Amino acid sequence: MSAPVPFKGIPGILRPFQEYLETNDFVRGDQIVYYGVPGSCTPFIELLAFAVRELGLEQVFVPYFKEEKAKQIVFEEEIGMQVSGQTVPLHPKALIMMGGLAMPGVPVSITDAKIIIVKHPQAATLGICFMSMFETAGWRKEIKYDLLIDATIDQVRVETQTMTLSERSQYLISFYDLTRPGTERT
Repeated sequence: MSAPVPFKGIPGILRPFQEYLETNDFVRGDQIVYYGVPGSCTPFIELLAFAVRELGLEQVFVPYFKEEKAKQIVFEEEIGMQVSGQTVPLHPKALIMMGGLAMPGVPVSITDAKIIIVKHPQAATLGICFMSMFETAGWRKEIKYDLLIDATIDQVRVETQTMTLSERSQYLISFYDLTRPGTERT
C-alpha cells in the first residue's frame, strides 16, 4: 500500500480517479459501475463520470447494491452526465463504492458490499468517500480498495443577508437597468 498523497478541492477527487483509470489498463468500452445512495451520492457520481467521459467507458449507476436496477450514465449536451432510465446488464471492470453506503441509517451493510465484490472478482474495487466515512464505519478494515479517495470538507461558510423591501427594490432596479442599454444610472 502506498502512502496517502494529499490533494485539494474537487480536482483532488477527480484527477486521481481519472489517472487511475488511464493508467490501469481501462480501455474504451470497459464498464465501470458506481454503487451509491440515490440522491446523496448521485451528484458526486455524475461529477466523477463527467471527469472521465472522454475515456469512452460505459458508466453505470446502481442504487445501493440493487444490480437489477443498474442504469446507464449518459452525456447530455449542456447539462453533463446524467443517470438515464435505461437499464443495462453488468460486466464491470471496476466497482466504485461511494461512502454514502457506509453512513448510518442507509439500508445496506458491509456484507452487502462484500457480496458484490465476490460476485465480480475480476473487477477492481475503488472507494470514494468524504470525512473518513469508510474508516468510521469499519469498511476500511474489511475491504481492500485498489484506490481510495477520502476527501475532507475542511470549512463550510454560510452567509445570509437581509434587505429591507426598499433595498431589495433598488437592488433589482439596478439589475433591470443592466438589461436595458442606455438606461444605466450614475
